[in-house]
Amino acid sequence: MNELEALVGSNQSALPSVNNIKDKESARRVAEEFEAMFLSQMLAPMFEPLETDGLTGGGAAERAFRPMLVEEYAKEMAQQGGIGLADQVYTEILRMQGLE
Repeated sequence: MNELEALVGSNQSALPSVNNIKDKESARRVAEEFEAMFLSQMLAPMFEPLETDGLTGGGAAERAFRPMLVEEYAKEMAQQGGIGLADQVYTEILRMQGLE
């Protein structure tokens, strides 16, 4: 098992597909989806230790919805430029698909 397989685990269906990309717009969308997925994986551990109980805590409901909130944070970060990963992935997709 390589590092990517270990990172993604059995959730490989969540990875954006680069098959059948025919234009630059689709390549950009897939690159941003990939960066959002990466950022989501990196942000999740930051939120895990936060307590959800207490006077204003959300308890079990907050714990249930937190992964969705982290995913939305990651999507927004990727759309706003992220960490530059989407740009690199975009360039590689274009090169691999011959769309340069």
